Parts: sequence; C-alpha cells; structure tokens
Amino acid sequence: MPKYLPIFLFLIFSLPLMGQDNKNVDTSLENPNNSMYVHLYYLQTDSYKPSLAAKALFPEGDSTTLIKKSIQLKQILDGAGLFVHFNKIPTNPDYIDTLTKRAIFTPFPEEMPEIYLEKTNGRWYYSKETVSNIPRLHKKVFPFGADLLLNSLPKMGQTKILGMALWQYLGLLILMSLGLLSHLLLSRILNPIIRRMSRSKSDSTFIRPKLISRIARLASVLIILRLIKLFLPVLLLPVTAGIFAINVIKIFSTILIVLIAFGVLDIFIAYIRRFTQSTKSKMDEQLVPIIKRSVQAVIVIGGIAQLLQIFDINVTALIAGLSIGGLALALAAQDTVKNLIGSAMIFVDQPFQIGDFVEYGGMTGTILEVGFRSTRIQEADSSIISIPNGAIANAAITNKGVRIFRLFNINIGLTYDTPVTLLKIYIEGLKKIIEIHPKARTSDSFIYLNSLGDSSINIMFRVPLEVTDYGSELQVKEELLFSIIELANEMGVRFAFPSTTLYMEEFPGRDSMAPTYETNHETLKRRFDAFVESKKTTFN
Repeated sequence: MPKYLPIFLFLIFSLPLMGQDNKNVDTSLENPNNSMYVHLYYLQTDSYKPSLAAKALFPEGDSTTLIKKSIQLKQILDGAGLFVHFNKIPTNPDYIDTLTKRAIFTPFPEEMPEIYLEKTNGRWYYSKETVSNIPRLHKKVFPFGADLLLNSLPKMGQTKILGMALWQYLGLLILMSLGLLSHLLLSRILNPIIRRMSRSKSDSTFIRPKLISRIARLASVLIILRLIKLFLPVLLLPVTAGIFAINVIKIFSTILIVLIAFGVLDIFIAYIRRFTQSTKSKMDEQLVPIIKRSVQAVIVIGGIAQLLQIFDINVTALIAGLSIGGLALALAAQDTVKNLIGSAMIFVDQPFQIGDFVEYGGMTGTILEVGFRSTRIQEADSSIISIPNGAIANAAITNKGVRIFRLFNINIGLTYDTPVTLLKIYIEGLKKIIEIHPKARTSDSFIYLNSLGDSSINIMFRVPLEVTDYGSELQVKEELLFSIIELANEMGVRFAFPSTTLYMEEFPGRDSMAPTYETNHETLKRRFDAFVESKKTTFN
C-alpha cells in the first residue's frame, strides 16, 4: 500500500477544471435552485462577479463582509467535497420541507446540515443562521491555520497546466512528500506502541512481530490519508477533481480500516485460542474459528455499507429491499437456518466434546469437528460422516466419551455336573482376579451365581473398568477373559454351551465315561492359591 501512495495521490489530483460559458443569469432568487446557481455561477473563473454571488446570502452586514462570506461558503463546499446536483434542487418557489414544515431547503442534510436556504420576503437566501456560521465552518474545513495558507498559496503561481495552477501542483508535491516522510516515521513510532498494547505479560513474544508490523504500517497510511484529506481543501482543486480525490481517500480509508480490524481481530483470536487451550472443554477450541469468521463477516458487511454510502447508494432503502427478499430467502433456506441454530445450541449445551465417542441413529464414531452447518464424525473404518447440526440438536445422542468407567458385563456358563465345592472356589477365584487387577473397580463389581440356564449354571460377571479410551478397554477385557479361562483350566471346571450330551455311565467291558472332578477342599485350595499368586505377578 505505501509504495503506491505517490501514484495514487498524483492520479486523484490531476483532473482538469471544466470551463463555464459566460452568460447572463437570472438573479431573482425566486427558488432554491436559482439562489444556489447564482451563488456558485458568479464565483467561477470565467464569470467571476462576487458582488452578484453575495446576493444569495441573507442581507445582513456590509457588502464587503457578504462578498467575503460568499467566497468562504464556496470554499467550504469545495473543500468538503460537496458537489451540488442542480437537478436535485427544487425549483418550486413555494417549496416546504416535509420534516420541519417550513420554507427551508438543506442541500446536504447529512454532511453539513448547518448550511440551508430559507425563504424570506418572497426570496430564497442562505439563511441568517448559515451566514453567521460561515466563519466557524470555514475554520472547521480549513483547520490549523490552513485558511491563512489559502490566501497566500495562490499568489505563488497562477499559470495553469491541465486545468490546475502551478501552486496547486506544488502543493500536491509537498503533500505527497510530507505524506511519505510521515509514513516512514509514523510506522516506526506506532510499531512499538502497538506491540506494547498487544503483548502478554507472561509472554512478550506471544503475538507475531509480522502481524504487529503490518498493523502499524496500515495504521500509518490511514493516518496520513486522513491528514491529506484535512489539508486537501487548501489547494482549492477543481470541484470535480476535489470530490473525486476525497471519495478515493474515503474508499482507501475504509479498506484500511477493514484490514486493521482484521489484524486486531487476529490478536484477539490469538489470546482466545491460548485461553481455550487451558480449558478442559475441547469444544472451546472449535468455537474460536466460528467466532473469527462471524466477526470477519460483520467487519466486511460494515465496510461494504460504508463504501455504498461513499457511492451515494441509499443503504437504508437497500436494506429494506434486502429484507423483503430475505424473507423469501429465509423461507427457502429453513434447513440452513435450522442448522445454524442447532450449532449454537450444541455450543451452549455442549452434549459432547471433540474426540468423544458417540452413538447416534445407529452410527458410532468419534467427534472430529463442529462447524456452522454440520458436525463431522469419524467411524471406526476412518470414514467421515457429516450430520446437520439441526438434526443433532433434536436427536438422542449417547456420549460414551464422558463415561466415568467402562462396564464389562458377561455371563460365565459352567456345566451342570460341576460340584458345588468347586463352583464356590471358582467364584471366589473370579472375585480375587478383580481384586488384584489394577484397572477393575472392586467396590462396584458383581460376581455371583446368578441363574440356572437351559444348559449351564450361570455366573454373573459385571465389573466396571477404569479406562479412558476404547483401546484400553479392549486390552483390559482381554486380560480378564484370559484370566477367567486360565482359572477354569487350573481348577478343572468346564464351560457349558448349548448342546445335548449323552453319557453312558455303565458300558459292558469299559470304565464309566462320566466326568470326574477333584472335590478335596485342601487340594482345590492349593490350586487356587497358586493361581492367585501367579496372577498377582502378571497384573503387577
């Protein structure tokens, strides 16, 4: 941006002055249009008659004062970049302002409401109040003694080139030179100031130096443009060129403000992101990009609205038109609106966090990202599912990621011919396994003889596992299942399964085929103790 500043300044100030035809003009002041035309026409270079131009001012004071004020009034309009569109000025002698219900006309109600015409004794004059405010308005448009330069600069050279006097070119050259020098100096002054304002007490290098430098340069250019706009009226540029220059400065200033706002937003987001990293909720990190995009959208909309005003586009009427069209658009985009509301509800209620394992509508997976419109879930096979936030906000979701423990719940079925003594020892062994395993919660465990099934004696084995993820859960379950099988092998019990077994207890010439079990309590106790000791070594 800074390197293009000289070219930009030269182009906007190099438009020629349009000439006027010398002709007699009616000075009856019978309507607002005629009064303003008389004032401006007789102050043009080729029709310069300030005594006639002064007739448009309220006749109070001597003629010399009125002539001076009429010239100052034109300088105010030119310096402020206020172009008079005569086709928009009423020609009705009996014009009445609709707001005040008075015979007044304000040509620039938003930019300069202090200047207005009023009908007095059948003629339209710049009002008495306007005439009295001209010196104050002149100092406002030409501040810091610029009005003194206004009287001295034109004497330095009146030769015109491309519609502009030599002193005006000299003034442009001085403005550009001072602007460039001021930018080089100001950017170096602003850099440490912005760095000090944005740095963290705990980490002075937290914000990127390039970001600080970029904001400082943009702010410097913005300040220089504002200063140029402040002193631009002194050059008395041709009306068209002056208005064009002021509008270009406004456009560039608006763009610079948007870019500076983006830079400040980046600093703000950096602090928010660091704060979210210290919180337990992973959803906070997902909220950061949404906040950033939302604020950026607001900044861009504000910038566009300002640009539309610069181009004299009625923003209020445009918004009203968009509101009517927006109603039809909203009806056609109900699902999109529903999803946006759903995303807001997800961030408010926080039914899950990033990384949680959830079940939804027959699907299971890990939450990857929560966006404006949808939530992305990764399934076990690494495929990604995008679910509209509106559907998630209204659905039942099982969040397995917030479980305090994982439940291991199975039934262990033993054959019906298992002796009671052996059955009791085996159940005691199962309880001992849970007691010595570091990931099993003994207090909430349930290991009991539970039921007599069709083909088995069933033992309830319900144990909470203190694990945090699915992989650890599978590992602990595997360890417990191996221990259950190893204990059964060690104690000599058999697992039952749905089947029909025919035992021939007595068969001629053969021993009995019925299974035999060790029922000696001491022997079983020794086997049990040996197994428990081996498991203590394994688990620890």
